[in-house]
Amino acid sequence: METRVAVISIIVENIDAAESINSLLHDYRQFIIGRMGVPYPKKGISIISVAVDGPMNQISALSGKLGALPGVSTKTVYSKAQEDK
Repeated sequence: METRVAVISIIVENIDAAESINSLLHDYRQFIIGRMGVPYPKKGISIISVAVDGPMNQISALSGKLGALPGVSTKTVYSKAQEDK
């Protein structure tokens, strides 16, 4: 199965979505390389970057589910297709 490396960028404007975000990330943990979260109190938001390595359909599904949460926006950037080295 071909996998791709990608970064899912998440902007959280609704702090009440945090539990749902963490639950989804837990459900897709086998694809997560690492994550970084940065609170930005001045704007009342949080910024999360999640590095993943998995099948494109799984990465897309995770990004879509996260972006469907109220007060949550996502964008995903994929690496170019590469073979494992």
